[in-house]
Amino acid sequence: MSSQEIPEETLPAGQDTAHGAVTVADDPFADPGLPPHKPRIQDIDERAARRSERAVAFMFVLSMLATVGFIASYVIFPVDKIVYIWPFGHVSALNFALGMTLGAALFFIGAGAVHWARTLMSDVEVADERHPIEASPEVKAKVMADFAAGAAESGMGRRKLIRNTMFGALSLVPLSGIVLLRDMGPLPEKKLRTTMWTKGLQLINMNTHEPLRPEDVAVGSLTFAMPEGLSEHDEHFQTQIAKAALMIVRIQPEDIKDKRELEWSHQGIVAFSKICTHVGCPISLYEQQTHHVLCPCHQSTFDLSDGARVIFGPAGHPLPQLRIGVNDKGFLEALGDFDEPVGPAFWERG
Repeated sequence: MSSQEIPEETLPAGQDTAHGAVTVADDPFADPGLPPHKPRIQDIDERAARRSERAVAFMFVLSMLATVGFIASYVIFPVDKIVYIWPFGHVSALNFALGMTLGAALFFIGAGAVHWARTLMSDVEVADERHPIEASPEVKAKVMADFAAGAAESGMGRRKLIRNTMFGALSLVPLSGIVLLRDMGPLPEKKLRTTMWTKGLQLINMNTHEPLRPEDVAVGSLTFAMPEGLSEHDEHFQTQIAKAALMIVRIQPEDIKDKRELEWSHQGIVAFSKICTHVGCPISLYEQQTHHVLCPCHQSTFDLSDGARVIFGPAGHPLPQLRIGVNDKGFLEALGDFDEPVGPAFWERG
């Protein structure tokens, strides 16, 4: 149906019935303006304003008390104190106290500022015309001229001694903040170079928690072990097992290519660190036909029949080997610590 066939009373307003063209209104998007300002209760009642003022001040005081509590918690609670808090369970008392007090201090500052802005600060809307943000060419030229004049007057180009010593001072002063990092904890000292393994410690099966005998390790099998005396309930279990975790396999002695590996084994039973020398992932994939173990993180592959040397992947060092033997009770035992420090990139950081 064309516009000529539509009755005039049904056509949209502003349409030319003679030519079918729509005329545009003078200002179809006129600025409606701001709604009339409605004063808040605090604007007309001084008592309400004072109540809001006291509420804001109270929240700021709570923030100050929480900050004092943060400092007190840092002093009072020992690092190793563990408490039970429902519903979080067993948590560090120090970490919980520091987190709660610091969170409260920051929350009450924010809440007080928001309440202040919502109830006491002016809420009258103001319209302002936009203007170009970029400076005019005249202003730019003046700024650059002033900068050049200031640089010339400072003598930075001529006074090289002052310039170089200033740069040296600005470069060294951040070291003051770095020194403060010393208070974050004790230095590692030589803890990364040694593990729990010492001569005479029995190899404990991590699944059965029983000492291992040579007959418990079958040819082609992969067994994981930890040092005798280490329990999963110990406070420092994770720290110790991260260095002392052991991987045990049994290979036919004639298949062992590395002479020292054979000397450090017992009847073909060899013990290597379970920690990959790339980024420290636990190695758990063993291929008994090739005697290769694979790190599941980045596919570093080690040959356990040839000193656990790297044959593929990003790892840079072989897996450290633990020398083992059998005690008078017939259990496998360590004859010392690993032949070198365990873990990823040790040589780069140590």
